[in-house]
Amino acid sequence: MLIAHISDTHIATGPLGAEPARQLHRALGRLLALDRRPDCVVITGDVANDGTQAQYEAFRTILGSYPLPVHLVAGNHDEPKMMLSQFAGTALFGGQDCSYYTVSYPDALLVVLDTHVPDSPAGHLDDAQLHWLAGVLDGASSPAVVALHHPPITTGIGFLDGMGLINAAELGEVIRSRPVVQRILAGHVHRAIVGTFAGAITAIAPSLYRQASLTLSGADPVSYTHEPAGALLHLRSGENWATHFLPTDAPGATLGYF
Repeated sequence: MLIAHISDTHIATGPLGAEPARQLHRALGRLLALDRRPDCVVITGDVANDGTQAQYEAFRTILGSYPLPVHLVAGNHDEPKMMLSQFAGTALFGGQDCSYYTVSYPDALLVVLDTHVPDSPAGHLDDAQLHWLAGVLDGASSPAVVALHHPPITTGIGFLDGMGLINAAELGEVIRSRPVVQRILAGHVHRAIVGTFAGAITAIAPSLYRQASLTLSGADPVSYTHEPAGALLHLRSGENWATHFLPTDAPGATLGYF
């Protein structure tokens, strides 16, 4: 099982839309050119910059006839209802009409959560969704990969930790007693970070748009830095998992076309 993990594409329209569109198209092409194609691509939120219909239409245009399954997670910049109006019932939402859903693969169960809170940069999971997650994990017959936008871990970047997952402890109670969860995938921070949460490896993908500075000195605001955009590749081999970082805008990188 090979899961490609990208995040925070921030697709926009108008004069500022060219760079995020180029970065997404390049990343998708980079994944196609791998000597082993991923089984799926998971985008862990902030698909659009403002959650407008026009931006999701632009995303659909960029995706075009992409041959790999792509699954979307709602982020704080997204509008889940607008996303559903555009993509419900398609593979982008696992063929379902809800912003939290599952997709079964032969070697893993992908479980997508929706941490979006209207008018807030922070994330939250309500009781109904936590109860749903517990039931899904209890019934899982293969290793589970949980995807959400807001990381449940403390990254040490105070400014961003202050707008993380508000009720991470409640999520931890669900996951800690269910070791079927092998990986937690997140975004939001605009940096590649790996940690542990409730016994599961947690991997935060960098942004495809722009990267946040590594600001570890208290609650100082972050700036943006010219660092490589990239994807994470989560590879399951037997009972083992490995996560690789793949720069997607490296000079001379081989790209697949679609």
